[in-house]
Amino acid sequence: MKLAAHGRPILEVRNATKAFLGLVALSQVSFAVRDTIYGVIGPNGAGKTTLFNLITRVLDPTDGDILFDGAPITHLPAYAIARLGIARTFQNVRLFAHQSVIENVVIGTYRNTKAGFLRGLFATRYARAEQERACREAMRWLDFVGLTAQADEPAGTLSFGRRRLLELARALAMLPRLLLLDEPAAGLNDRETEELAGLIRRLPGQGITVVLVEHNMDLMMSVAERILVLNYGRVLAEGTPDEIRAERAVIDAYLGVEDVA
Repeated sequence: MKLAAHGRPILEVRNATKAFLGLVALSQVSFAVRDTIYGVIGPNGAGKTTLFNLITRVLDPTDGDILFDGAPITHLPAYAIARLGIARTFQNVRLFAHQSVIENVVIGTYRNTKAGFLRGLFATRYARAEQERACREAMRWLDFVGLTAQADEPAGTLSFGRRRLLELARALAMLPRLLLLDEPAAGLNDRETEELAGLIRRLPGQGITVVLVEHNMDLMMSVAERILVLNYGRVLAEGTPDEIRAERAVIDAYLGVEDVA
């Protein structure tokens, strides 16, 4: 996977603003991602998911610009942003419950296939070869997250924690350069959270930059190299985990005394 040019942020957000009927969800948010694991935290309603929705063009910004590897993507359609190499997961797991685990991941590979509708319809040799490659790629990511044994099971039969891992595998099958993880530890127990943290730490070794939104501060502080704090749609602070822990405004607005003691 191609990495961002040396010294250039892979993601840059400049004065991003989003208003809904006069309610400002994000206001003049700016930051640059140069680290391999970048965290975003803040209270409920701080604008974290709105930020992800702007980056992936689920929503249009009211103002501001977003750049990926130095090029503007603010007004690109969502499919074009995905093709550039930006993938995401969601707060609420979104899977095809009646399809098998591997079929769910194969869907993620289609960004990188070229057979097209007609070749697929008539099952040409090229289409069959691409399908085989897609299955091999899907199995690679299922192995990465530890789900190879469940490959043929219906996705809906997995435990909640395993469904989280399946959604991660599907996103990884897109071969992203930038992966946006939206509260991936929500609903996980301690063991599952530790497992997830280990996987996140391994992603930079796959050539993937991670932007992580998460309420689990133990997870965030253990994996993120730099953290952005949002509050009421504005940037409250940015820094290393140690700097964020010591920031009085962050303690007052979000972390609380007990969490940083």
